[in-house]
Amino acid sequence: MNVALGDIARRPALDPALALLAVASLPTADISNELLEHFFFIGPRMGPFGLVGLEIRGKYALLRSLVVAPDHRGCGAGAALVAHVENHARVQGVAAVYLLTTTAEPFFARLGYRLTGRDDAPLAIRSTQEFSQFCPATSALMVKRL
Repeated sequence: MNVALGDIARRPALDPALALLAVASLPTADISNELLEHFFFIGPRMGPFGLVGLEIRGKYALLRSLVVAPDHRGCGAGAALVAHVENHARVQGVAAVYLLTTTAEPFFARLGYRLTGRDDAPLAIRSTQEFSQFCPATSALMVKRL
């Protein structure tokens, strides 16, 4: 099954989104209905199998919580979700998308993200809870200019 951008919907339900993130050991402490405004999902709203979000901070955004359930990997869902969220970021006036990862650096590099130093991140990104509290200092920081 290949995933198309048209299969992606906005604003997943909170509890199923939290459950999917927890299965992938991704941060959930700051996920709220308000933050889900810029989250997108694939699958049923009450049982998504793919999820991605943005935390928009002016002209910068932090890509949050890309996850695809193990039994749906390899069908293009992750790349489709990232493309969708990047298009959304452009519409919102975002100039660059940042992300932190401990495991998916090669995947994001294939999508055009490049490593950057944590000290080079703009204050808007460094002040997010994910950057300052949830992700370990050993996480790779990557950026893609839009």
